[in-house]
Amino acid sequence: MPTDESKLPKHYVSMKERYPELSAAVEGLGSAARAAGPLDIKTAHLVQLAAAAGVRSEGSVHSHTRRALEAGATPDEIRHAVVLLTSTIGYPLTAAALSWVDDVLG
Repeated sequence: MPTDESKLPKHYVSMKERYPELSAAVEGLGSAARAAGPLDIKTAHLVQLAAAAGVRSEGSVHSHTRRALEAGATPDEIRHAVVLLTSTIGYPLTAAALSWVDDVLG
């Protein structure tokens, strides 16, 4: 299920329009990385969500939350993927990442 373009951040859409070849290459890299191994798409997006939280990328947390939902993850699974990071990235960053997840989940 593709993401509704109207729900994407304006800056992201603008970047895709300005740099279509670069955007296609980045999207292709993500697709190739997910296809390179045995993880299912839902798990792959949960892993990417955790990495996005770890590098403090609010936009990527939003994106991978949406993508994980589209891949069949439940809100509880998404929140748990972030809560699991508490002992690795610390409570304050985990709390921030959960607030970014909740921007998408409501």
